[in-house]
Amino acid sequence: MASAAAGEERKKTACVTGGNGYIASLLIKMLLEEGYAVKTTVRHPEDKESNSHLEDLQKLGSLEVFRADLSEEGSYDDAVAGCDYAFLLAAPVNYTSKNPETELIELGVQGTLNVMRSCVKAGTVKRVVLTSSTAAVSSRPLEGNGNVLGEDSWSDVDYLTAKRTGLWAYPVSKVLIERAASEFASENGMSLVTLCPSVTVGEAPDRQVYTTVPAILSLLSGDEEELSVLKGIERASGSVPLVHVEDVCRAEIFAAETAADGRYIVNGLDTTIADMARFLADKYPQYNVDTNNLSGDVLEKPIALLPSTKLEKEGFEFKTRRWRSCTRTWSSTARSWESLPTDRSPCVRARFLDRPIKYPRNQLPLPRQKAKKN
Repeated sequence: MASAAAGEERKKTACVTGGNGYIASLLIKMLLEEGYAVKTTVRHPEDKESNSHLEDLQKLGSLEVFRADLSEEGSYDDAVAGCDYAFLLAAPVNYTSKNPETELIELGVQGTLNVMRSCVKAGTVKRVVLTSSTAAVSSRPLEGNGNVLGEDSWSDVDYLTAKRTGLWAYPVSKVLIERAASEFASENGMSLVTLCPSVTVGEAPDRQVYTTVPAILSLLSGDEEELSVLKGIERASGSVPLVHVEDVCRAEIFAAETAADGRYIVNGLDTTIADMARFLADKYPQYNVDTNNLSGDVLEKPIALLPSTKLEKEGFEFKTRRWRSCTRTWSSTARSWESLPTDRSPCVRARFLDRPIKYPRNQLPLPRQKAKKN
């Protein structure tokens, strides 16, 4: 599944790891549209279903697909060779792992270093852009209201490791990945920029069920398990920080092409579950979003803010910033929930972001039904 476009002038070339991921798939699309030649990696190139979006993207320009695995040192050598920029998005995301120290933390750190070693071998990479998360910024004890967390804020690894509750291993992995990457870059004279996007929403080319999107949509779907994940995000962050995937990808390219340096928070909006519920109840009344039974275990107002001041001061402009301007975000993220089937028949296929998703038998998320009055 490789293609190469020949041209008299050498195109700028970028490697995007984890090409069948949510953010990576849209970043590849944007880079191709910007005239880049792109090389990307997936673990299983032979999986036509998971990688079909990459075949579609090859119609936009020069896109080569390579097999690589975070656990295999040297497996990224071919993908990185000859590249000007490397965008590191491949990362383990098994939140429910029974062995998170090995499968999430250790693999995340060693996998990132494996890719960076390949960048050193290539000798052509001008800059590495590492995608981390605001989970590496805000997962720490917060006192009172009005906490403003900047790039110098780090999630408390000791605190999280001691408590080991909720999704504790994810922020720990992101902190340790960042620190290991920074140390490696310093030792090897490598230009490294790290982006910390918040909870990312919006449409992207890949066909996967995105890691945080089902949680964000839980207020529409009524999925209690995913709503508990959303509540966990709010507790850990002191808000529900949101950013559109298009802004994240634009920030990735901005970080590569400008004089960016260090760490950047990429967050468009700080909100709460309660505010989201009110907005969605108004925007999608057919889903009967419950706005009455959220008090007590959710925030009314954010107690922590994650401003992208540093990024904006350096010239980056968000396209989706304010809460009421997020209509585009929600309409693109939740569009196809409006046509969910109303039965629970076996093998039913729901539509998610205009793409088919298989749900287990009798577990299809349905719109909430209004309670009947006696």
